[in-house]
Amino acid sequence: MKGYFKCSGISKTYSKGQIALRDVSFEIPMRGIFSLIGRNGAGKTTLVRILATELMPTSGNVIVDDIDIINDPDTIRRRIAIIPQEARAISWLTPMQTITTFLLYRGVKYSEDKAKAKEVLKEFGLTTVSDKLNRTLSGGQKRKVLVAALVASDADILFMDEPTTGLDPISRAELWDILSYLKKDKFIFLTTHYLEEAERLSDRIGILDQGEIKAIGTMAELRAKVPKKYSISLLDGDHESVEIDNNGSIIKIGSRIFVDENEAYVIAKDLINRNIRFSINPVSLEDIYYSIVKRDIRGEDHVQE
Repeated sequence: MKGYFKCSGISKTYSKGQIALRDVSFEIPMRGIFSLIGRNGAGKTTLVRILATELMPTSGNVIVDDIDIINDPDTIRRRIAIIPQEARAISWLTPMQTITTFLLYRGVKYSEDKAKAKEVLKEFGLTTVSDKLNRTLSGGQKRKVLVAALVASDADILFMDEPTTGLDPISRAELWDILSYLKKDKFIFLTTHYLEEAERLSDRIGILDQGEIKAIGTMAELRAKVPKKYSISLLDGDHESVEIDNNGSIIKIGSRIFVDENEAYVIAKDLINRNIRFSINPVSLEDIYYSIVKRDIRGEDHVQE
């Protein structure tokens, strides 16, 4: 995989005056998995639809491998496949029919599409259910069918808009394994509201808030944007809080505190001397996200955009 996605000044205002995107500009290499995170209504789905050539922006342009996809979308479309947020496996079709129909729609010859479908169904462990109706499959299997269809298309740019929403933890973990495998040969543009998912899977992450890109980079680069790089948590149930003297400055630790490297050293040494159990970790994507968007949206997680 080579090339770059380059967005320059992408804005989108809908007919009723609703502003979905505001001057979105970024450049990312088309390698591995890029995750776009943001709360509901942040503009994630709008941006994905523009990048997948499904929606025209109000202004701005997008260059992919030197192709202007806004003015010349047909050139890039054969390389793109997408699972929209609202996508569902059609209940009265089988996995085999779902994939072959998708391939025919994309222009694959009838003589080739069934062989491609069989190959990808085997790869995804769906051979035993290939001729069962989609409505009889589990939620995880239905999602696998949709991802399998994308892979069968031979597209090298895959857009997945919140593909794990509604899945149980086991099905979500299975899909994570599939995405980790696919990213070796394909570029995956993923949107998700599961921050743990983005942190675990992504090579790069973008934070979108109120239609604007607030930060973009690897986890290491995102950590560099927040003042406190570590979190310390008390593990002993009988210690609700602990006070530590840091050269005359009292640091009070509750169940969790964010600290820099020097503070981490002082606190860890004191807690060890007092036989108080604790954990120390680099700040998570969740911590970084809330720090950057400067608002607590925990109550709005896990709701579709």
